[in-house]
Amino acid sequence: MTRAEFLSRLKKGLVGLPLSTASDIVNDYETHFTDGAAAGRTEAEVAAALGDPDRLARELRAEAGAQRWHQEKNPSAAAGAVFAVLGLGAIDILILLPILMGVIGTLFGFAIAVIALFVSGGAIMVAGPFADLPGGAFAAILAGLGLMAGAASAGALLAIVTIWLVNGIVWFARLHYRLLKPALEPQSTQVVGDPA
Repeated sequence: MTRAEFLSRLKKGLVGLPLSTASDIVNDYETHFTDGAAAGRTEAEVAAALGDPDRLARELRAEAGAQRWHQEKNPSAAAGAVFAVLGLGAIDILILLPILMGVIGTLFGFAIAVIALFVSGGAIMVAGPFADLPGGAFAAILAGLGLMAGAASAGALLAIVTIWLVNGIVWFARLHYRLLKPALEPQSTQVVGDPA
């Protein structure tokens, strides 16, 4: 593979990352080729030592997604981290994906239930005093507030569980990546450090 082919595939794989981040990454890999040429290596040798550019791009995107999740902690960052990790293929998809989808579906169901409970509490609080409910208007207001408070508490617990789940997925993917990384690093180091 030539330098141009390697960098072209790497750039395509990095689409979606911030332009400055992708540019820095590509410049870093261009440096590998420059250093390799100075050491007397061909472009094909350097490309082979760096590895598959598509896989490199997936790993870099997964790492960027994980970093964004650690910085932002919002639903968009969580979804980005999960999909980036799934794209990396580090998770044993056939075993873990069905479990993961079941857990995500359950959390989604609980989220809908929490929203419905909160809205119901609000409706009872507002309309209860006029609906002649048992216990009178004060009881209806208290019941509505109780339902809304319960929904808010359940929502907070759900958010904590969701954060734990996303952190667990990111940790698991990074564990896989770290197990693979030592096998990849000597090749990269050889390109830059070996003058032969």
